[in-house]
Amino acid sequence: MAKIQVILTQDVAGQGRKGELVSVSEGYAKNFILKNNKGIIATDEALKKIENDKKKAAKRDEAEKEKAIELKNLLEKEKLVLEVKVGNNGKLFGAITNKEISAEIEKKFGKKIDRKKIDGNIKSTGEHKVTVKLHKDVKAEMIIVTRG
Repeated sequence: MAKIQVILTQDVAGQGRKGELVSVSEGYAKNFILKNNKGIIATDEALKKIENDKKKAAKRDEAEKEKAIELKNLLEKEKLVLEVKVGNNGKLFGAITNKEISAEIEKKFGKKIDRKKIDGNIKSTGEHKVTVKLHKDVKAEMIIVTRG
């Protein structure tokens, strides 16, 4: 069986991930990968295009990381103070959710952060450390103060 070099344009189970160069049998390439638009034949032009795309993605990722570091410094510099309703025993009514924390960050800093990237439910008054995932390599440790 003749092998053929293919650049994957989508993830293919058992073969590889998007953007990878894989060697597969000619029949598999023609009957599955090319037919279903899951890859293209590896020509010199296609390889150069993939290389350029990877460089652009790396630059974009680096720029996003720098923005995330700036935001991390901003979030860690100041404490976020939340006024909450408290019962007689000093416990909160319910909890402060990551959605409420996200809204408060947007209000105070003007930065919108997806609530799914905020780690922490607060159920009592006082100071609490909350982790905010800003980038795959950048996490901010934010201090939130709750008082009744």
